[in-house]
Amino acid sequence: MSERKTYTLDVPGAVLTYDVHTPATPGDAPPLFVLASPMAAKDFGQLVEHLDDRFVITYDPRGMERSILAPDGEVSVPIHADDFHRVAQAARAVVGDGPVDVFASSGGAVNVLSWIVDHPAELGTVVAHEPPLWGLVEDSAGQRKAAADIAETYQRDGFGPAMAKFIQLVSYPGLVTDEYLARPAPDPAMFGLPTEDDGSRDDLLLRWNMATMPAFDPDLDALRATTVRLLPAHGAAGEGTMARRGGEALAAALGVEPVVFPGDHGGFVANEWSPDNDPAAFAARLREVLAG
Repeated sequence: MSERKTYTLDVPGAVLTYDVHTPATPGDAPPLFVLASPMAAKDFGQLVEHLDDRFVITYDPRGMERSILAPDGEVSVPIHADDFHRVAQAARAVVGDGPVDVFASSGGAVNVLSWIVDHPAELGTVVAHEPPLWGLVEDSAGQRKAAADIAETYQRDGFGPAMAKFIQLVSYPGLVTDEYLARPAPDPAMFGLPTEDDGSRDDLLLRWNMATMPAFDPDLDALRATTVRLLPAHGAAGEGTMARRGGEALAAALGVEPVVFPGDHGGFVANEWSPDNDPAAFAARLREVLAG
């Protein structure tokens, strides 16, 4: 089993908490940085326990779990990407020099595209798993309107109503049209969410990611020319959902076939919402993909 040690890192506008998992018997595989947004390190626990053949870095994004966003701190795709860069550099004291491989999921798979462009020499293989790339999907305009509505709902009505709209959007297996946008707002209670507004407005996903990430367009020319081995990916389940279509669209834009992983959008974790996911099978597929 791997040994985990936790570290903190001061960065502009935040204090980041990250973990380095050191294998009992390190092999020759490059270190692997496992990340997402807004998902934090603990959400990858089931995956990491099956990756005990290499150093694994996990972290909490600024404003999530153990990482602190300063009152004047900012959040954007380039800022998240700079956080990745800074954590990877700090972790070299434990994992050693040389490029790191990355498994990036969801919002992390969007942010990692900025890291690739800014610091390609730091990276070996990058798996971009189900990136919700608003600018690349067929229904870009509708998706961006829906995202803006979620951010506005959060500021106006609070967590429950906004999160209900988010869940409805990300699980919708089709194009977001004017008819979709005209739907009545979902009842938060349908998803077990609070209906009362507690007044908080510090949710990373709803306050910051949904307000900033939809406007990001990846630099496709730089990504096509990069020396980084970039592998767009998606889950076997969830056909038609926006994040899966984002992975498919990125692959098409780069002229490659997407890598398919078992399970759904969070195929690396089995829980009450996705009991059929198999983290061990996901880890086996990830090792296979990273090995090339």
